[in-house]
Amino acid sequence: MDNIIYALVPLAYLLGSIPTGVIVTRAFGGVDPRKAGSGNIGATNVSRTSGKLAGALTLLGDILKGALPVLAAIRLGGGPLLISLVGLAAFLGHLLPVFLGFRGGKGVATACGVLAVISPVATLLSAAVFVVFAALKRYVSLASMLSAAAMPVFLYLLEDVREYAPLGLAIAVLIIIKHKDNIKRLAAGTENRIGGKKG
Repeated sequence: MDNIIYALVPLAYLLGSIPTGVIVTRAFGGVDPRKAGSGNIGATNVSRTSGKLAGALTLLGDILKGALPVLAAIRLGGGPLLISLVGLAAFLGHLLPVFLGFRGGKGVATACGVLAVISPVATLLSAAVFVVFAALKRYVSLASMLSAAAMPVFLYLLEDVREYAPLGLAIAVLIIIKHKDNIKRLAAGTENRIGGKKG
């Protein structure tokens, strides 16, 4: 059975590589997210450049890319290491998609899908961090990074999923790295706020 789950690792990567935002905008006649706004293929940029419905469908698709392979690994009886590898592969697929020349998104939604299956409680707590800081500071990027940074802490504190804390940490580090341009804009006061205004 482990061999089957190991086979899920490359399959999870390929699933994660599917550029949901590009597919959705083409289907709806929207703007290619790589050529508009921030140039990111994720739901936030799709929503800004092609409308809220396209953004919502992109968000759903990106979440499912992370959730489905992890759910399959769990159903097949995989242990924490194998499940973590499958989840990480799906996440890396979104960050480094083979179908887009390894130039992908920031992975927040796909990470949410991965971790929601592993620990709904930790994911809800991290989502609460996102909501609080998005409301207070009105920066999606800042709220995303803080939410990601909180996830490994919550995983570690919840004893039944503590073994997934390294996965949460790896995902958090990669999400923050992918936000390097946002960090520069936050420091410069030029980052877009929720509502369209800059810092």
